[in-house]
Amino acid sequence: MLPRINTESIETYLLSVLDGTRRGRVAFLLRGCLQCLSWIFAILVQFRIWLYRHRILRGNTLGCQVISVGNLTVGGTGKTPVVEVFARNLQQQGRKVAILSRGYKSRSIPFWQKIWLRITNRSIEVPPRVVSDGNQLLLDSHTAGDEPYMLASNLPDVAVVVDKDRVKAGKYAIRVLGCDTLILDDGFQYLKLGNRLDIALVDRTNPYGGGHLLPRGLLREPMKNIKRAGFIFITKCDQQGAPELKNKLRELNPTAEISECRHRAKYLQSLFGDDQYPLEKLNGLKVAALSAIAVPESFETALESFGATLVYRRRFADHHRFSQQEIIDTLNEAEVAGAEALLTTEKDAVRFPYMERRNLPLLYMRVEIEMLSGEEAFMKWISRICFKQAQRAS
Repeated sequence: MLPRINTESIETYLLSVLDGTRRGRVAFLLRGCLQCLSWIFAILVQFRIWLYRHRILRGNTLGCQVISVGNLTVGGTGKTPVVEVFARNLQQQGRKVAILSRGYKSRSIPFWQKIWLRITNRSIEVPPRVVSDGNQLLLDSHTAGDEPYMLASNLPDVAVVVDKDRVKAGKYAIRVLGCDTLILDDGFQYLKLGNRLDIALVDRTNPYGGGHLLPRGLLREPMKNIKRAGFIFITKCDQQGAPELKNKLRELNPTAEISECRHRAKYLQSLFGDDQYPLEKLNGLKVAALSAIAVPESFETALESFGATLVYRRRFADHHRFSQQEIIDTLNEAEVAGAEALLTTEKDAVRFPYMERRNLPLLYMRVEIEMLSGEEAFMKWISRICFKQAQRAS
């Protein structure tokens, strides 16, 4: 039997309540309470959108091209590789691009310092954190956050700026870094920046977030609001695509371009070195899988699809920062289980503490987005953005 080390967390329990697999009176009552909260949340979300639509709340304009990439659900839709594709293509067509991220789980001003400033009635203007200025990496993953650091590592010619206030971050990117195109990472709900193009991602494996808004389901806002998007990516498709889902999205948004895509593994990369290996190395290899992502099953299934034998796995909560002792314990237990290598995800690799001694090879799987349909429309969209920006500059 496949060893499984982690105990059931509160997050796992709640997910089983939300998707209906958890039975019993407590789960039933909890779902009822969450449904009531979900109705309240829906009213607040729609009211907020109404305020922006009728200009009672006004979005800021920064005088340059702004593109938001986000989704209507919480959880992993595979957003980071899509942001990477957009940024790389815009940069290659001459745009000076900055990615603006809120930096989930990044390190900001210590909480005690914020309290002290409030008590003493003082304020402090904290500049955004620049992960990369488009020339070099300036922060580590702990300070920057997982996704911003990964984007900065994979896009050496693109600036990456972290701040919860994306308006402030955008102004900084324009004024200090000389950027003319801003990409809002996870920005579909960030309405404070107006006059922008919206890209929405929809996970083929769970497109409707369970059919309920938070906290009863996984939807951040009603599915009908996808009509705001100018381009829709259906992620995690298989080779056949998702024709039924595509038709449904077309009903909700008749004008948007729709692209079906999948996350395709490219090669294996050593965690602490420059060594790269073809995916064929996995065929017949006994591996241990370590992950701290929203949907670990997709990573483990990918390993098995390349012929790996999964003899051990360890899962942590999404964005968990590994301690050195956790890695040592995992390596020891994986070795006992017969593993010949430890595999992790690219996103988790940036949170690995450096290991001087390691009894197994440590590798991660490099993943890129592959468009199954709509690639020509996507490239035309990129060209149109760059042409409009060039006209604005001239």
